Amino acid sequence: MIVHPIDYRYGTPEMKRIWSEDSKIKRMVRVEMALLRALAKKGYLSEEEVREAKKKAFSVTPERVRQIEAEIKHDIMALVKAITEATNCKWIHFGATSNDIIDTATALQLRDSVKILEVKLRKLASLLADKALEYKEVVCLGRTHGQAALPVTYGFRFAIWASEIARHYIRLQQLKERLLVGQMSGAVGTQAAFGKDGFEIEEEVMRLLNLKPAIISSQIIPRDIYCEYIEFLANVATTLEKIALNFRLLQRAEVGEVMEKFEAKQVGSSTMPHKRNPIDCENICGIARVVRGFVEPQHQSAILWEERDLTNSSAERITLVEATVLTDHILTKMIKVVSGMALNIENIRRNLEIQRGLNLSEAVMIEMTKKGVGRQEAHEILRQAAMRAYEGNTTLLEELLKDEKVMKYFSEEELREILKPENYLGTAIERVEKVAKWVREVVG
Repeated sequence: MIVHPIDYRYGTPEMKRIWSEDSKIKRMVRVEMALLRALAKKGYLSEEEVREAKKKAFSVTPERVRQIEAEIKHDIMALVKAITEATNCKWIHFGATSNDIIDTATALQLRDSVKILEVKLRKLASLLADKALEYKEVVCLGRTHGQAALPVTYGFRFAIWASEIARHYIRLQQLKERLLVGQMSGAVGTQAAFGKDGFEIEEEVMRLLNLKPAIISSQIIPRDIYCEYIEFLANVATTLEKIALNFRLLQRAEVGEVMEKFEAKQVGSSTMPHKRNPIDCENICGIARVVRGFVEPQHQSAILWEERDLTNSSAERITLVEATVLTDHILTKMIKVVSGMALNIENIRRNLEIQRGLNLSEAVMIEMTKKGVGRQEAHEILRQAAMRAYEGNTTLLEELLKDEKVMKYFSEEELREILKPENYLGTAIERVEKVAKWVREVVG
């Protein structure tokens, strides 16, 4: 019986495969085989015994492990018994504790997951940078507090989002050094069962698995690294929600500047045939909240008794899996959204023009100050003119043309030029170009 939406609705096949039960078991078997090879190198058993064990070890199935676990009530010992049963090798799990296998196998899952996340972060950053350049001169209404502000360009908005995704890519590169580590340290971390060979056995196991050994661990790898990873996913999810939320705001009927791609046979509402809802962006926003929700339980899972207790285990079966799968899901969704989205240039211009020049009040104030008027005095003159325009439903230009304090410094033609949105963009276009270049350098 399928219960969780990840099983039938959310997540990409490639990421779900990594975190499947069968995948986890295969990776744990791989760790056990790496341990056998390291033991053979130290003379505990022969290379021939290792080869024979390896031929049969991967025949172990989740079903058989579950059968044994139902009897003995211990998941890793059930795995060990299943491997021993399949291989008839007496050295399986020698010197190891459960989390030597679990945490090292988890590192293998995380490494494969990170590869997928890297590719998608790079793709999304590049897409956003491309859109930034494409729309760098598309002047639009900037909004602060949900109200009309200075003009900006759509390219500028995309450049900001591209820079965030590029920084997440950089964070992931830095995080890998701390995250992708395994251990072979025994019951309390002292490697007592291996004696003086402990360091060499652990290093050989990690070499075979292409991982780094943790600098130190107790029975488990310190959970601060998992906390950092979940925080990273939450940070990525937050940026994705931010972008999706803005697309939703800009797609509202009364704004109509952005449109999420709508398929030919897509249905927006079960009762309102006209609806074209931004469902992918809404999906991203909803799931991002779930991803951020895993931060606290993962932090709680880092607080353990002495060398460890078991309170982290049950939580991490959920936090690591779901946070990774769901972040990958909404990252994939955002790539789709950005690839297919379209701008409505006509509506963008309309929304600029209905401001009646009021959003360019700062531009006039700045020019008045340059002509010798005190900045605060100029601010008050423009504030009063703007209030008159609001109350009389007139344009800012109309009010300024009637104001002797203003016309003392400007001709009508000068004011018209100042009040053109495209003339008050500062370094917006150049900044977009600078950011796009940097993003490409970062993500390749």
